Amino acid sequence: MLATKVGLVDTTGTVDTQTMAAVAAALNVQVTRDLPKYWPVSASVSYLADPKKIPQGVWPVQLVRTLPPDEGGFHMTRHNQPYAKVIVTPGSEEWAVDASHETIEMLIDPNGNRLQTSNSIEIANGKIQDGTGRFEYLVEACDPCEADPYTYTIDGIAVSDFITPHFYDPNVTPDARYSFTGAVKHPRQILPGGYISWVDPVTNEMQQILWVDPNQPPVLRNLGSATGGSLRLFIESQTYHKSREKREALKPQAKAERAVYREALAAAAMARANHYK
Repeated sequence: MLATKVGLVDTTGTVDTQTMAAVAAALNVQVTRDLPKYWPVSASVSYLADPKKIPQGVWPVQLVRTLPPDEGGFHMTRHNQPYAKVIVTPGSEEWAVDASHETIEMLIDPNGNRLQTSNSIEIANGKIQDGTGRFEYLVEACDPCEADPYTYTIDGIAVSDFITPHFYDPNVTPDARYSFTGAVKHPRQILPGGYISWVDPVTNEMQQILWVDPNQPPVLRNLGSATGGSLRLFIESQTYHKSREKREALKPQAKAERAVYREALAAAAMARANHYK
């Protein structure tokens, strides 16, 4: 299997090189250790120090200040090669989770058109349940569990949870894992803050269940006929900014614990460097 190279690059000049290197290292562990356990992916992630130089064969994940209202994180070049853009918010570490999210989805479905057939779902009495019939779901591996409370850490860096292929199983299977962290407990479960999109078999148009606000019930959306370069480009143009309107943030205690852990790692690294003098 040919390996894919992903490059994390800051186009804003607002993130220090040490943080960039640490996040790139964490994403590299995620795509080499965690992702291949469930998805047939061979890839690596590195930090690109110069935003004006993108080596050949590298799919960049660019940190940017803003995105237009009709754009999401996933992009394609005029030669249909994937790359991603992630918004950096001053004082926030959410961009690392978003970079993980975009990297994973780009590696699992580089063209943004991968569909997987499974049982249909519907909303009944404000809850998501299995329906009758089957849908063709767009494979967006982080969207059903994308909210920050479901992240996990690698060397103190928060990264996104992601679904496994068992997410599309028809029924619950003993010992099956439906997302890497186990936060998703059964097939086709959408966690608060997440969403899922599919092709309506009757109208041949795109539909979606979006759970923006964890304090409100999920919503069924009719998105119409897909336009643009890929299904994922179309879905993100309709969803990316809306899904972040009431994004559930990580609890302050969890943030503090992760900060303390990173500081401990940094102190240990400084102490260890003294052994090599």
